Amino acid sequence: MPSSSLAIGIDKIRGPRQAAEQDQVAVEEPLEIQLCSADARGAAAKSLSVTMRTPGDDIDLTLGFLVGESIIRSIDDVAAIGAVGAVGAADADTGQQNSVRVELAAGVEFDLQRLERHFYTTSSCGVCGKTSLAALRNAQPPARMRSLALRRADLLELPRRLGEQQHVFQSTGGLHAAAAFDASGDLRIVREDVGRHNAVDKVVGALLRERYIPADDHGLLVSGRASFELMQKTLMAGIPMLAAVSAPSSLAVRLAREFDVTLIGFLREDRFNLYAGAQRITE
Repeated sequence: MPSSSLAIGIDKIRGPRQAAEQDQVAVEEPLEIQLCSADARGAAAKSLSVTMRTPGDDIDLTLGFLVGESIIRSIDDVAAIGAVGAVGAADADTGQQNSVRVELAAGVEFDLQRLERHFYTTSSCGVCGKTSLAALRNAQPPARMRSLALRRADLLELPRRLGEQQHVFQSTGGLHAAAAFDASGDLRIVREDVGRHNAVDKVVGALLRERYIPADDHGLLVSGRASFELMQKTLMAGIPMLAAVSAPSSLAVRLAREFDVTLIGFLREDRFNLYAGAQRITE
């Protein structure tokens, strides 16, 4: 099991006092996602993406990423998945590999050039709202959304419940978290990562492995802000509610209202802001 944190020596200064102590820091390493298919034209593995992540749940992260990019819709679209490549010198003690290769099932096609164009657009802050929204509409997110209903009191409890399960954050203070919750406000899956997008991908990947995509009777909770990219991942997973402890972006709000997703921001203590989908929150 790869370590999510690392003990390092530091000098701790508190007022006039200085002391040599140990501190826990979150581990950050690159993960390469490779893609190939049973089709002869796609048999050679292609490097699809490199993301900086906290090691652990790499398979879930990869699956969630592929769902978010509309490459796969179910676990049946995957013929094989696993870590590949040599173990680096820095990872000799843990045996950590930093590449995951996915072989798509027969009949599942992907357009690498389209994906490369999309990744360029995303990395360039979407280029513009119209371009990003058009790309998402073309990806055809799941349209079936159950009428998930969550009591206000259960919604307000979510940040506390998430904090209790952020074990690596408690020791490092350096990780984001995401969780899938049900209509009772119970957290079914919790994942942590140095990247907020990766934390969401890990949750979506875990849901996919449990054959719970589209997760239309669940909500998604994130420990930071609600960006366009997180709303995109929410939509592609068929999740009808996104709750964030911080602010949403304008494009996330536009997306939530267009696709009828409940969007909640500034979910803290006894308050929150409701930006879209008020019908899913009950007294």
